[in-house]
Amino acid sequence: MYANSIDAYQKSEVMTADPMRLVLMCYGAAITNLKTAKQKYMDKQFEAKAKAIQKAVDIIGELIIGLDFEKGGNIARNLEALYRYMIRQINLGDVNEDLGNFDEVIGMLSELEDAWKQAVAGKRDTTIDTMDESRKQVGAWA
Repeated sequence: MYANSIDAYQKSEVMTADPMRLVLMCYGAAITNLKTAKQKYMDKQFEAKAKAIQKAVDIIGELIIGLDFEKGGNIARNLEALYRYMIRQINLGDVNEDLGNFDEVIGMLSELEDAWKQAVAGKRDTTIDTMDESRKQVGAWA
């Protein structure tokens, strides 16, 4: 019963979040899953490791799908290339049993997460008129 309540809360949070918040949630979830994958690998729990890796890859895939290339232009194309690189590094790390690849991707995601947190904080500090313009510009990244 408790697990069902948590699932319902999480679904509600995702369904009501604005695009910038969703990107932050994706970064956080991908980081968490990669850290879990590393720990499960060290604990020799390979099935759980595989599930965590798949979740991280799926989340990054969703970030790619969410890119708006028309509005985002070069930024969207650069993010797509970065996300695809991350997926390759995760898969190579898994195949080669190199946890350093996971650390590399965790580092990249953490930097992006920090940048988005600053963008969200900056968005809150603007006036309503400026917020509308920011959504148009930043919405291309979501």
